Formats: sequence, C-alpha cells, structure tokens
Amino acid sequence: MSRPPLCRTAALGGHVDECTRCGHRATISYNSCRNRHCPKCQTAARERWIAARQRELLPTRYVHVVFTLPPQLAPLALQNKKVIYDLLFRASAEILLEVARDPKHLGAESGFFSVLHTWNQKLGLHPHVHCVIPASGLSLDHTQWVKSRDRFFLPIHVLRRVFRGKFVGALRQAFQDHQLVFHGNLTLLAQPSTFAAWLQLLFRKDWVLY
Repeated sequence: MSRPPLCRTAALGGHVDECTRCGHRATISYNSCRNRHCPKCQTAARERWIAARQRELLPTRYVHVVFTLPPQLAPLALQNKKVIYDLLFRASAEILLEVARDPKHLGAESGFFSVLHTWNQKLGLHPHVHCVIPASGLSLDHTQWVKSRDRFFLPIHVLRRVFRGKFVGALRQAFQDHQLVFHGNLTLLAQPSTFAAWLQLLFRKDWVLY
C-alpha cells in the first residue's frame, strides 16, 4: 500500500486538541488515512471490533452449514428473486430448527444466523445460504445445555433430504398461489403440467448441502 507511510504524518494534515475547561492545548495530532488495512490507523479498531464480537460468542463449538439450490433453479430464481430467496431462507431455517429439536439427533433448541450469497467466485449465478450455528442448544424443557456429537452437528443426509422435500413443496405451493412469473426460456413452465414434470425431475436430483 502507498498510504501507510503517509498515515499520521504532516502529509495528511493534522489538528490540535484543546481542553474545553482549562484551555490546555495538546501537541499536534496528525490525521490518519482511515484505511482498515493500515497498521497505523484502523488495525487497532479492527482488533477491538473482533474482540467485541468474540465476547458475544457462546462458550461452545460453532459449525458452518451451507444450503445450495441446484443449478436448474438458478434461472427461475433470477426471475423471482423475492419469492425464491425467501423460500431458501425459510426452508433452511425451518429444517435446522426441526432436525435440531428431534430427540434422535440433538434434542434441543438451537439458533443461528444466515447470509445469502447469489453468485459464485466466477460471478456465475449460484444461490446459496451460509448458516453459522452453535453446535449445541437448550434442552426442550429449557433446563440444561445440550452439546452435539464431536464428529458432526446434525446428520447431513437427513438435512439434505428434508431440505429438498420442503423446498420443492414450498415451490409447488408458490406456483399454485400464482406467486411465480416466467419469461423467455421459462415461459413453458407456466403450464401446470409442465411445471409439475419439471418439479418431479428437480426432486430426483441430489441437492448440495455441506
């Protein structure tokens, strides 16, 4: 970077601090570049922010779960962003909560936050949701803290299967409620029989979840 050598030097100007009570003036304080990568400027602020976020974490292991829509859904998502992305958030959230509550798996109420990504690193359309989850939760009677197994949080094959079924079912309902629009190459999907056949093929595919 070219800025750090100039940071907090006369090159960027400066100011003098003065006490509003006694009028005492401190020495000149030179301005900073305020670049978050600058070791003289924003590094300390960044470290304070990270430390504050770490203090908010629960004393438990965290896991990262990603729900990805199959590529066949990407064109439909592009024409129906609000509906499809809302379904993606809702389906993934419901699945995490339902499977976590199941006594066969975690048997607890957990929480998480989700972040939507719609493109991949090559700027190709790739809708998916990242979820950060504490690998534990409150027991269903709220009397104790339940930790997941060390090897995994929740069984991925169960999450994948339930996610596919729940999303396809919600997509079918959205079609019946006339919430979807179809343009260009997707026009044929506006026909109920065509859409039903397309959904059936979609349900047979393996959905990516990790």
